[in-house]
Amino acid sequence: MPLSTVLGAQSLVQPAVCTTATRPASPYTGQAIYDTTTATQLIYNGTAFVATGRIVQLVQASVATQVQTTSSSYVTTTLNTSITPSLNTSKVLIVVSLPYSNAANQDSNLTIFRGTVAGTNLATNASVGFGFFSGGTQGISTPWNATFLDSPATTSATTYTVGMKTAGGTAAAFIGNAQGTITLIEVLV
Repeated sequence: MPLSTVLGAQSLVQPAVCTTATRPASPYTGQAIYDTTTATQLIYNGTAFVATGRIVQLVQASVATQVQTTSSSYVTTTLNTSITPSLNTSKVLIVVSLPYSNAANQDSNLTIFRGTVAGTNLATNASVGFGFFSGGTQGISTPWNATFLDSPATTSATTYTVGMKTAGGTAAAFIGNAQGTITLIEVLV
């Protein structure tokens, strides 16, 4: 039996190579194209061309200079970096690792912002953030790791910033000048 009979005639058509402006005007569901404008393989889902899942780019920044705060409002840890998504449907996977401590008998929080600490807090509970730390009677010093998948819905440069605050006492990031990192990964879904 010929392959075209098993898979169907349309499955043997090579993906069209085009630009965003010259995409097919009347595509069929399942049609694959390669858009040279965005360097992306796309599939028509019956309504629109959508990207197939893949990692497009990775950006990382690190900081190793200790930052302290006694503020009850979020302040920057100076750990931030920017990414420019290639499509407005892209997701950004944010991965953070940061050495952190706070004073005895005090509570503190860490979170991730889109933009600066005056921007959008990505945590569902903005007050608590992505990390809550209780200093106990001795204080606490621990690595903080967080992962979040954001949908920025833009092709403009987008900054992500880690913020911290305390309920009293002192909170510190990058204890002993240990290195913290933030990694941004653009994922097409």
